[in-house]
Formats: sequence, structure tokens, C-alpha cells
Amino acid sequence: MIYFDNAATTGHKPQSVINAVNYALKNFSANPGRSGHEYSKRAAIAIYNVREKVSDFFGSTGAETVVFSLNCTQSINYVLKGVLKDGDHVIISDLEHNAVMRPLGSMNIDYSQASVSFDDDSKTIDNIVSLIKPNTKMIFCSAVSNVLGKILPLKEIGRLCKNRGILFGVDAAQGAGVIPINMVDMNIDYLCIAAHKGLYCPMGVGILIARGPIYKSIIEGGTGTDSLQLQQPKILPEMLESGTINLPLIYSIGAGIDFVKERIKGILKYENMLVKRLYNSSRNSNITFYTNPNIEGYAPVICFNIANISSDIVSNYLNENGFALRAGLHCAPTAHKKIGTLKQGAVRFSPSIFNNINEVDQLVKTIKNFKKNRKFSID
Repeated sequence: MIYFDNAATTGHKPQSVINAVNYALKNFSANPGRSGHEYSKRAAIAIYNVREKVSDFFGSTGAETVVFSLNCTQSINYVLKGVLKDGDHVIISDLEHNAVMRPLGSMNIDYSQASVSFDDDSKTIDNIVSLIKPNTKMIFCSAVSNVLGKILPLKEIGRLCKNRGILFGVDAAQGAGVIPINMVDMNIDYLCIAAHKGLYCPMGVGILIARGPIYKSIIEGGTGTDSLQLQQPKILPEMLESGTINLPLIYSIGAGIDFVKERIKGILKYENMLVKRLYNSSRNSNITFYTNPNIEGYAPVICFNIANISSDIVSNYLNENGFALRAGLHCAPTAHKKIGTLKQGAVRFSPSIFNNINEVDQLVKTIKNFKKNRKFSID
């Protein structure tokens, strides 16, 4: 099976990441911050070192800004529900994942969706500016669309937020480890990260980097500090890290960052080359691609459909012939509404640095065989 569903989770993990998990299981099987013995101290130091590495890699302001969570979705909930209050207004993009849409829909706040231009970032900024209200508390958007690969103009949005006194949060599930992100330079207050994607770590651990304030927690419990108090600690990271954290997976984040740090510019260039290979080799009158990877401003994620055939049918055919690609709405109906694929869905192609040109060429051949062996009409 050739795996092209890396936007869901990277299918191949570097050996250094695997080694880090194994090392932690063997050497750090103690609860950090819960005891005074040497094993616990060593575990706490290991976790702190990873916090420092995360802060440095993403241009934050110190280890204390780094919070570990279960996943990126939990990190997003920590921000939206920990910062926004009844009556606040939020601006999001029209490409957002349900990890953003559903929390907002459950809250007593007002939000507006700014239209993202596929080829002119200045239009995106203008669209955001037109939605700002006196009670706009935050702009929260994806770094990269998980459906279309569009990179949002984070630095420009951050500058706008700084000038207007608005908080800036970013869902970096598809961007972290793929595009360069510096929180200070981009004026990002909250960065939510899926470590199992662009940082090549196992599933089950996420990251929130919070340079801005968090006013309340959504989970309370043991933290190892202030045990006499029934109230949750008010400082990070303890405020948001109730219960025992996943030390082996957190330790692997350090190895994942080391792997990516040496290659980050090359990763984006290489993976985009694979996307362009698919696009340039496959497009014709029967195949619809919804973005053009040959223009600037896109990360290595692209969706396509074959005529009017259900994306599930195409994906199932590819699966039967040895390829893993995801079909459907990709938990982002707002993006599919924008491109008119709510009914049909789309097939998503998302390579990683561990894929190669030969694998893409095999996929192109299989897609052409599907078209050749199936009669279909074109709407």
C-alpha cells in the first residue's frame, strides 16, 4: 500500500522518533513533577527540554508558553473556550476545520467568516478588515487549509491584529513542520499543533503554545502543584495540563523537531514537487483539481475529482489498487462549500518526504486506468 494520506497523519515515522519513544519508555517511566525522587526529576527535566525545543523552533518566548495536550483539536478548544467570553466577536476564514467550527458553534459568541482569496493575499486581508467590529476579540484561522493546501498570510494577519489590538490564534495542524512559523515575527498569540502530522510524531499528543492570556481551563484536576488548593492553578503550563501527561510521546516531539529542523525548507519544496507531478501529469477535461500548485502560496495538499463520480467511489478504487487517499469532506465542510463539493466531496492527495516520484507516477497510471475502465458522464 502506497500512503498518500499524510494530511491525516504522517504514515511513516522517522527511526529517530521511534527510538525516542522507546528510550523514554525505558528510561523515563516516572511521573514528572509528582515526586522528589531522581526518576521523577529526570523525567521532569526531559519534558522541560522538549518545551524549550518547541518554543525555540516555533519562535515563542520560553518553555512556560508550551502546553501539551491530547491533540490539536483539544488545543484549539483550550484557546477558544479559555479566552473568549459571552458577547465576543471572532473572525475566522471560510476554510476552517470542524475543530474550529464546532467549538465556536457551541459558544455564546458571534463569529464572521472571511473569504480567502486563492491568488491574492491582499484581498484576504481586505476581507478580514471589512469584518472587524468594536467587540472583535480574536482572529483565528488555519495556517494551511487541510482541503486545498492554501497557505494563509499569517504575517500580514498578525500585523493587522497587532495594530488593532486583536488576539491572533492559528490552527497549525497542516502547517507546523511544513512551513516556517515564528510566533514573535508573525505576532501569533496562540499556536495549536498536531505533532503527529508535520512533526512526524505518534498520534495521541498535541501542542498549544500560548503567548497570550488563557483566562480559564476546560479540564481541572491534579497537576502536582498547589495540591492544597481546590482551584486550578492559574499559570501555564500547569493550568491546562491536568493529570499525567504522555511522556513517551512528548519526548518524541524533540526528535521530530530535530528531524524537521534540518529539512524544513527542503520538505516544502520536495512535497510540493510531488503535488505538481500529480497535477501536471493527470489534469485533463475529466479531472478537476481545485487549486493550482504551480502558483505560489500553497502547501503540499491538493484535492481532485473525476467527472461527476463520487469521491468515495474513486477513493475505494484507489484503495483496492494499493493507494491510500482520503475522500469526502475532510472534516472541513466550509472549505468544500467554497469550492462547490459538498455533495460529491473530493479525493485528497497529501504526500510526505518519505514518498517518491515513482509512487506518484504509479498513482497517475492507476487514475488513468480508472477512467479507461469506467464509463461515466460529465455534468
